[in-house]
Amino acid sequence: MTDYFADVKHYDAGADEAVVNKIVRHLGIALRNRDSSLVAASDPDELARVKEKWCGKKLGVTGPAVDKAVDTVCTIMAKDNSKSRVTFYYLVAKELGKLEEL
Repeated sequence: MTDYFADVKHYDAGADEAVVNKIVRHLGIALRNRDSSLVAASDPDELARVKEKWCGKKLGVTGPAVDKAVDTVCTIMAKDNSKSRVTFYYLVAKELGKLEEL
């Protein structure tokens, strides 16, 4: 879990390790496979799944705010060729103001 936390801290120096650990537990088995542990930000279907399952179902947020948050995180992580799903989800939750609710 330390690797996930270190990656999140690269983007948010004040990251909360407990929140990162909650995201890691939520993702569970998906993190065991390299392909599913990364977010393909250039794939519209992948981003639609993030919006539906993470933002809609887990965070309870839908609509334009979700589109804006995901777009913002894609921009923030643009230089990172391997976008960690944990980091991506953390940053989306942060953009939506939902970190405290995780």
